[in-house]
Amino acid sequence: MRNKPGTPPRRRTRIATTLSAALGSIAVLAAITLVTGGSAAAATTLGASAAERGRYFGTAVAASRLNDSAYTTILNREFNQVTPENEMKIDATEPQQNQFSYGNADRIVQHARSRGMQVRGHTLAWHSQQPGWMQNMSGSTLRQAMLNHVTQVATHFRGQVAWWDVVNEAFADGGSGARRDSNLQRTGNDWIEAAFRAADAADPNAQLCYNDYNIDNWNDAKTQAVYRMVQDFKSRGVPIDCVGLQSHFTGGSNYPSNYRTTLSSFAALGVDVHITELDIRNAPSDAYRNVVNDCLAVARCKGITVWGIRDSDSWRSGESPLLFNGSGQKKPAYDAVLTALNNGTPPGGNPTTTPPGGNPTTPPPGGGCTASITPGTVWGDRYNTSVTVSGATTWTVVAAVTAPQQITTTWSGSASLASNGTVLTMRSNGSGNTFGFTTMMNGNSGARPQIRSCTAG
Repeated sequence: MRNKPGTPPRRRTRIATTLSAALGSIAVLAAITLVTGGSAAAATTLGASAAERGRYFGTAVAASRLNDSAYTTILNREFNQVTPENEMKIDATEPQQNQFSYGNADRIVQHARSRGMQVRGHTLAWHSQQPGWMQNMSGSTLRQAMLNHVTQVATHFRGQVAWWDVVNEAFADGGSGARRDSNLQRTGNDWIEAAFRAADAADPNAQLCYNDYNIDNWNDAKTQAVYRMVQDFKSRGVPIDCVGLQSHFTGGSNYPSNYRTTLSSFAALGVDVHITELDIRNAPSDAYRNVVNDCLAVARCKGITVWGIRDSDSWRSGESPLLFNGSGQKKPAYDAVLTALNNGTPPGGNPTTTPPGGNPTTPPPGGGCTASITPGTVWGDRYNTSVTVSGATTWTVVAAVTAPQQITTTWSGSASLASNGTVLTMRSNGSGNTFGFTTMMNGNSGARPQIRSCTAG
């Protein structure tokens, strides 16, 4: 949100069991309306319906509104997951260096857990809403302060948070696909990986997520850049479990037709996907319905969180983007969402619908193949990389390294290199589905190669 106030198997097993049990309990306890004849039941609240489908439907919560009975009535009735809106951010939890403050965040967590709701921790590392003492830091001093913050906050909430947004909004807008220029990024390109490893050590049973906005359209450079980062993390065993799409849409026209492809493509990397901060200008029923159906169609889409309860609670209150109006009355979009949830298939069934142009595991652009990286030997000044292609016998793969690194040697394919040595295009030549290359570090030891595309044929 803008301007608003190789993972260890034990983690996945434990959290999946806990979440399934919690969601099942909520589904049983929630109010239901029996259909004629008593042979089936349709849930009458968002959280209960989502739980019946093995998912959550949550909302952002502000501690200052927990004394508002109208607010908490809707919260307690409708939702089975909460995200603290601002109370876990860096300026709230560490206002002075090494002086931590958890009062408001604890209050939200206790409210949620006492009612069987899951909690999303938001967020451990972010370029925005940093306290003044952190804004004035740089280099190794900032890196250590960031890692200490991640460790301390994740440790405090250990066992109480199902998912952590470990890093938030680290990529730039526009067509560059580059990282955002921030004080954290300037500590070194490996800062995101370092934050995930610190969170994993501090709260090993929580699911660890990367969260960002404007990564909804599969064709956008920013979406592709995040995809490549996740792909790289998975190939190297960096502990990442999920990707959060904020999905702050400006209206029906802003909802991308390939949204389901985005969800399924991230899921195909072996991570869960979450819709973490949904709000849509003027709350069009069709756009809300489409988002729900897209999530239901992708097995690894674990849930949806709307960013606020009533329009008056929204950071975009002038745009009426939520499911309840300022008086707490349900809007037509609410009915569309509940109907879509109730029409969804429970766990073990088939996806609700087929995504546009393909099935729920639509491959990345370039069609028909995927390429995965395996790190090779590392020397003092260079390293090797192996790439394995699946899904096609003839293919073209584009891989890139970060300057000043340069690719110098290739094998097992027909190669062409960009003039500066940072982009490799490799074509199959009958020598198999694995190729490799050597990269000179040239002083940059932190960055690693990324796959830009894999094209069959």
